[in-house]
Amino acid sequence: MRIALLTESTYSNAKRGDSWCGRLADGLVEHEFRLYLLARGARPEEPAAPDPGEPPVRGLSAVHELPMWGRRPAGRAPSAHRRRLYRKAYEQLVRALVLPGERASFGPGLHRLAELARADGALPAFLASGAAQRVLEQAWRSPGADTAAGQPLVRDVLVAADLLEQCLRPLSAGWYGTGPGGLGAADLCHVVGGGPAALPALVAKQLHGIPFVVTEHGLHLREQYRSYRTAPYRWPVRALLLTFFRLLTEETYRQAAVLTPGSSYDQQWQQRCGADPARIRVVHEGTPAVAREAAGPEPQAPTLVWAGALEPGRDPELMLHAFAKVRAELPGALLRMYGEEGVPGYRRHCEAIAERLGIAAAVAFEGRPAAPAEAWPQGRVVVFSALAQRSPRLLADAMLSGRAVVATDVGVAREVVGPTGLLVPPRSPLALAGACLALLGDEERRARLGLAGRLRAQERFAVEPVVTAFRDIYLELVSRWPAFPAGAGERLQPFARPAEYWVAGVAAEAEPPEAAPGADRARPATDAAAPGALAEAV
Repeated sequence: MRIALLTESTYSNAKRGDSWCGRLADGLVEHEFRLYLLARGARPEEPAAPDPGEPPVRGLSAVHELPMWGRRPAGRAPSAHRRRLYRKAYEQLVRALVLPGERASFGPGLHRLAELARADGALPAFLASGAAQRVLEQAWRSPGADTAAGQPLVRDVLVAADLLEQCLRPLSAGWYGTGPGGLGAADLCHVVGGGPAALPALVAKQLHGIPFVVTEHGLHLREQYRSYRTAPYRWPVRALLLTFFRLLTEETYRQAAVLTPGSSYDQQWQQRCGADPARIRVVHEGTPAVAREAAGPEPQAPTLVWAGALEPGRDPELMLHAFAKVRAELPGALLRMYGEEGVPGYRRHCEAIAERLGIAAAVAFEGRPAAPAEAWPQGRVVVFSALAQRSPRLLADAMLSGRAVVATDVGVAREVVGPTGLLVPPRSPLALAGACLALLGDEERRARLGLAGRLRAQERFAVEPVVTAFRDIYLELVSRWPAFPAGAGERLQPFARPAEYWVAGVAAEAEPPEAAPGADRARPATDAAAPGALAEAV
């Protein structure tokens, strides 16, 4: 089976052999994987298409790259007639973004722009033109437009037009042919990460009827909402871009054959965005860290380890106030806090709190470790005090160390930790201090919970179950996808001999040996066996 992996990442991450895409491809050696990369960084000096003998990612046969940011791709502007067609399609898309009553035209607008781009390759030039900016301005200021975030200024139009051009670049990629390296030659598309990476999959499904799977280990839409809170744009621009990502997410969830979130917590968010629960399969993100040995002996002093970025969302202040209560009951206790400063000046703020509470001498701000595994052995108990725990990665890594875990009961914490650790309410220093004291004072309980947590993390986050899950998903999707999709004309799916081809008895009508190679692939759908042939074959 030919699998097209679509993802948005930096080129250096894509080249890492230990990346998630690389591990998946390496585990499913019976399939052929090609990586289609929307590169966030600038185009690298080395070629995007690797030497076939030395693929940049283990298990991948080739890598195709499209730079997402920076200077737009070169290309000539469309002719006057084509420019009118582009204006009409772009207006349909933009009106869906600014007019609540026209949201349904978002998908058709996307596909119409992609169709025009395939014909002449002039989409990037049009999106950067004054014609596109005038379309955006007129629609944005039309009666009924959603301007709750404020009236757009001229500079807002210019900024938003540039950002939309970058978001829509995948529509003009040269990936949609049926030849070698084209998405039309794939049996299945696998979108990793969502967002703009789903655009090529949507186009491939529209053009060639190719199903696609979406895997999200961190929901793209949720991360966009978080990042645009501090983006250097005025509110109208932020609102417009967030509407684009929301509608793109809804269209992706509606068209995807299967959605595989990394946790049940993410599954609930997907359902809130309109995803069909029947098409959601939770597949935890596998990590090779499950083979790592457990942390060594505990430190002699009763030490707590806290990990996370120094920012309000991780609530290190809660940890400091709880530790003050721990210190009052256990004067020899120590606290080591690992993490880089997420907000400028926040570390100094935390240091001031420690000084005010009288625990500064017992608290060490260690900064960001080279790897999380270096932090866990430094304490007897690992503590997480976040107000929102969206990703299971750090929790699972701490559990793999064999140290007992205390966490606030938010986000994925209950799903990941379960009964193998202690969960406390957020914003409660008393409850957090009580849980820490209970574990620091009971060595046998710490050892029991630490071992149970390590076994739980090894079971849920091993690479092998992830590979097995996607092997089953791939085969299930392709087996029930039609071999001769309606509207495909004479062009058949890339599988030369799909399962239903044999079951229906068509094999009995095999071509004579002297037939030209590949003649069986040109057999029209009307040559299928009669309805009764299936019963006779069985």
